[in-house]
Amino acid sequence: MFVLVLGAALEGCTPSDQDEEKEPHYVLGQSRIEAMDYQGAVEAFEESLEVNPHSAAAHYQLGTLYENQESDPAAAIYHYQQYLKYDPTAENADIIRQHIASCKQTLAQDVYQLPSTSQAQQQLEKLVEENRQLQQQVDTLQAALKQWSDWYGKYTNQMAAQTAQAIAQTPQSYVAPQQPVSPVPPQEALVTQPVADPRVENPSPRPHTYVVERGQTAMAICRKFGIRLSELENANPTMNPKRIWPGEILNIP
Repeated sequence: MFVLVLGAALEGCTPSDQDEEKEPHYVLGQSRIEAMDYQGAVEAFEESLEVNPHSAAAHYQLGTLYENQESDPAAAIYHYQQYLKYDPTAENADIIRQHIASCKQTLAQDVYQLPSTSQAQQQLEKLVEENRQLQQQVDTLQAALKQWSDWYGKYTNQMAAQTAQAIAQTPQSYVAPQQPVSPVPPQEALVTQPVADPRVENPSPRPHTYVVERGQTAMAICRKFGIRLSELENANPTMNPKRIWPGEILNIP
């Protein structure tokens, strides 16, 4: 049966401080090593360090356990260094330093392990394949974008042609009378004008349409025909009074 305590005899000598080795948790740790309960031994020696943090013997045992049983080179290095710190005259100090160097090499290999040539080649091929697939996706998206752009251009031209045709087929615009037109009062005056008596029977005016000219606004059209803005809006529910476009056909009440 492999016993870590006996391993100390092969490496030099074990810690000789009798007081540390008589500490109950330390004794429990040794008994667990003999029972091959290495995890329990680690817990016992850790508890021994809680009682006596300067216990070189407990640090030595933990360093040996972490190196040989727990495969934790970083923890082994720490406890070996603490062992040498609290027992600088240990006869096996040179051997412990060799163990520290070995653990550092193991730790460096774990951290900086480089892939083999075959692994590197596989990774390179994988990256090349991923790059090819990405390029295919880019080409597909560019083709779809070109199709959409062509369709949008055709749609825009078609809509422009239909608009021009609609304007050409629109009845002749209203012609203003030749006689001088009296000035139209400002909007505020139009709003405050009294409403005509509904009891007076007036013939309903015949509605007609008007094609908006370049530079005209809704208020300018109201002044042109002597109507209120609200009347123009009621006659054209879809009109945006803040923005009308040349060629837009409006109903004049």
